[in-house]
Amino acid sequence: MLLLAMDTATPAVTVALHDGDSVVAESRQIDARRHGELLLPAVDRVLAEAGLKLDAVTGVVVGVGPGPYTGLRVGLVTAATFSSALGVPVHGLCTLDGLAYASGIEEPFVVATDARRKEVYWARYDNARTRVTDAAVDRPAEIAEQLAGLPVVGAGARLYPEAFPDARDPEHQSAGALAALAAERLAAGGDFLDPLPMYLRRPDAQVPKNYKVVTPK
Repeated sequence: MLLLAMDTATPAVTVALHDGDSVVAESRQIDARRHGELLLPAVDRVLAEAGLKLDAVTGVVVGVGPGPYTGLRVGLVTAATFSSALGVPVHGLCTLDGLAYASGIEEPFVVATDARRKEVYWARYDNARTRVTDAAVDRPAEIAEQLAGLPVVGAGARLYPEAFPDARDPEHQSAGALAALAAERLAAGGDFLDPLPMYLRRPDAQVPKNYKVVTPK
């Protein structure tokens, strides 16, 4: 087994190779505006570090979000392209699940990432492997009371400490953790998500309404 994992749903552009037992190589760069520019060089970098060629990959793992429209689709399109070119399956995982898994927390907690617009993407977990709510998007003040007393993993906790005072690591996504979770689920015959974007809300860009039609005279 050699899994190529990637996630661009957050500011972390992260790629990893996992051989079914451990992470072979990993790259992570934090840049919210250069996902398209950074992703493919990161793939080349981890393959070179591992001394492997792309055709050694037996499966692709991708974080499906939730995340902003533009960044998220970079990873999903790239994963789909590799899957098609190599003739290997692509396995979708919730981005929040990767952060939860990396935390190693074995008590109830929350994962919260930056959704912009003064909101967070979040979900609640019983432990590092078990999500108990669907991913959602809300303003921190609106959910602070119902999540009171719970540790919060992810960048959302650090952005809004007044709502989430018990911030825990990791702050940013790791494709290595995402790959390790996928390898564990594959070994157990677990389910994966379709590699489709989990947006939770409409993109910022909208087609103008009531625009003036100009016709030639």
